[in-house]
Amino acid sequence: MNKTVTILDYGSSNLRSVAKAIETVGFTVKTVRSRAEIVAADVLVLPGQGAFQQAMAELQGLDVIDVIRAHIQNGKPYLGICLGFQILFESSSENGDHAGLGVFKGKVQHFDEVWSPEVKAKGLKVPHMGWNQLQMKRDPIGVFVDVEMPISTYFVHSYAVFDTEHQVVSTTTEYGVPFVSSVQTASLFASQFHPEKSGTLGLKILSSVLHQF
Repeated sequence: MNKTVTILDYGSSNLRSVAKAIETVGFTVKTVRSRAEIVAADVLVLPGQGAFQQAMAELQGLDVIDVIRAHIQNGKPYLGICLGFQILFESSSENGDHAGLGVFKGKVQHFDEVWSPEVKAKGLKVPHMGWNQLQMKRDPIGVFVDVEMPISTYFVHSYAVFDTEHQVVSTTTEYGVPFVSSVQTASLFASQFHPEKSGTLGLKILSSVLHQF
């Protein structure tokens, strides 16, 4: 029997679309807002679109930061999408310098902060919006085992992670320079791209992640 997937509602604008996608691939969804419900969760999902600082402030307001960290550190399954990916890192430079969960090393930065003058001269637009290709690095839990590479997924973001611990990087994507488009451990998958907006392929990735958990 499939496990119930718990989605944390912390004011994320794309919560419903993520929930619908998870239901489409055959899982029951439970939406929660309390510490106790997160502690009781088997599979925890953090979706998200918007500002890093606001997301962390919402989590602080709900008093759930420590239990989210504990869920991940205890090896319980975690799926993060967009902001749910970004907040795993140490900090972000969006609208100042703001601390994240610090699960992984690295900083979330604006493309302009890392692009060289030569790259900026190419006229690439920010936000990075639309379909772009994934380059496979590691797939320890087999998320992409039934997916023929290379593949493209849907992105919409102005900030990204450009450097982190190499052993957790699952895929990278090129937009002026390479950035981390997903990370993966034995019990965690988080992506800068939006699987719920990536059509049939995105649903296949979601299904693969949740079945591996």
